Amino acid sequence: MTQPTPPVALIADDDDFFRLAVVAILTRNFGFTEVIETGSLDAAVDQLSTRRGAVTLALFDLAMPGMEGPGSLSAVRECFPAVKVAVVSASTERNKILTALEVGVHGYVPKGIGSAELTRAVGMILDGHIFVPASLAVLDGAGPRPSFEARVPGPDGRGDGRPLRIPDLTPRQRDVLALLVEGRSNKEIARRLQLGEGTVKVHMAALLRSLGVQNRAAAAVVGARLLAE
Repeated sequence: MTQPTPPVALIADDDDFFRLAVVAILTRNFGFTEVIETGSLDAAVDQLSTRRGAVTLALFDLAMPGMEGPGSLSAVRECFPAVKVAVVSASTERNKILTALEVGVHGYVPKGIGSAELTRAVGMILDGHIFVPASLAVLDGAGPRPSFEARVPGPDGRGDGRPLRIPDLTPRQRDVLALLVEGRSNKEIARRLQLGEGTVKVHMAALLRSLGVQNRAAAAVVGARLLAE
């Protein structure tokens, strides 16, 4: 009889002491036999790609190298749909919480809630619930909500009929797009930008979504038009 694969978790945070605390919670309370520690988004994506199928929970800080805000996790969710992804952040800004939830994370856990509450939050996420801080309910109705709109395909097959502008993309997405238009492969893009190939795949998935296209060829056509403008 085949034995079940031991669960593996990942914590991506550049605070060594916080990672140690999270590792202790995950191994002691939830039976994770291995917790992968990384200090940047690139390293985390590389590990998720290398250990695809093994990692079941991934916790991300928003203030570490390579992270450009909650939107960075959108492509992580698309590329690794089987992984429960949650934010563990010192920030409790309403817009960041809502943006993270909109891109599909399974929870947003403030770092300042204490180990007992952190343990409860992780338990809820593993049980299939979405964890949000109590402050989100308290602040409900206060302040602007981020705007999210479904795109209706336009005549060129992308997005909504409105033109996407280069400033709408993150700096890293613009770098990847420029090299894609040059016909570079993911491996070449990774080498040129000094990123992991898995990270490039994540940025590529985010680009396809932002441009409203289905494949690299279509992205290159739209990208060439944007860069020419």
